[in-house]
Amino acid sequence: MRAMVREHRVHPSQLILPAFVAEGIREPRPISSMPGVVQHTVDTLRRVAADAAAAGLAGIMLFGVPETKDAEGSCALDPHGILSEAISAVREEVGDDLLVMSDVCLDEFTDHGHCGVLTPGGAVDNDATVAIYAQMAALHAACGAHVVAPSGMMDGQVAAIRAELDRTGHGDVAILAYAAKFASAFYGPFREAVASSLTGDRLTYQQDPANVREALRETLLDIEQGADVVMVKPGLPYLDVLRTVREAVTVPVAVYNVSGEYSMIEAAAANGWLDRDRTIDETLLAFRRAGADIILSYWALEWARRHHEGRLTA
Repeated sequence: MRAMVREHRVHPSQLILPAFVAEGIREPRPISSMPGVVQHTVDTLRRVAADAAAAGLAGIMLFGVPETKDAEGSCALDPHGILSEAISAVREEVGDDLLVMSDVCLDEFTDHGHCGVLTPGGAVDNDATVAIYAQMAALHAACGAHVVAPSGMMDGQVAAIRAELDRTGHGDVAILAYAAKFASAFYGPFREAVASSLTGDRLTYQQDPANVREALRETLLDIEQGADVVMVKPGLPYLDVLRTVREAVTVPVAVYNVSGEYSMIEAAAANGWLDRDRTIDETLLAFRRAGADIILSYWALEWARRHHEGRLTA
């Protein structure tokens, strides 16, 4: 009876696995603040992508960690760079059995750690950054990405990327826009995962955690500019924003169960303060209940195996 009347469910086909791939390593490198998560080699990334496809996940979101960085993030536009190589390798491995998704941002590639290039005065140059994002998205599409995901929160980034994708013959590549991305403390472990060089903050381009109407306004602008999917990030502290966005739009809505949310649950479970599996289940269900169609989570593959192995249906 309880199962029959259940209002919300999580399914592997709604889950995306974020994954990190690092240049110049020969074996996976553990991320100390995210127990169980690693920086992959290209070969181990291939294997985890194949596992994700076999488990019925929707997709895998790729983040590249280069060996060298500079002020312009030039490795981001290198067709032989780590992220380009990873996209090609994963697409070759999984074909169309798993959506290959790529992060379009410069924070992993700049020596100052900001999501864009800087003006001589040290401010992020919005328009110059957007032009780089457009080139970056087209490169990822050429490497085989099904979906590109601009995460830098620059004004006009979606419109520029859509225009460049169409211009370069990649009109069928979708845009998953980080539409409501807040300046959050919950990104701390992610900074280790991508070896971020950031000092200071991103308050000038990420959103104020106090503002819901601003988040909705930014989301509607991204849809107007051509976003196919919009995302709220982080997840747990922003369930109200997620619900507000879901009620206001008709496109699919994603949520990112971010590194800090992952790490605090893992730490509490390791200390015996929480039932780990039940807490993970409840967290993912909360996102669905709040209105998410799609969930990015570091638990995605584990959850799918635990709940659906051998029971997946088309």
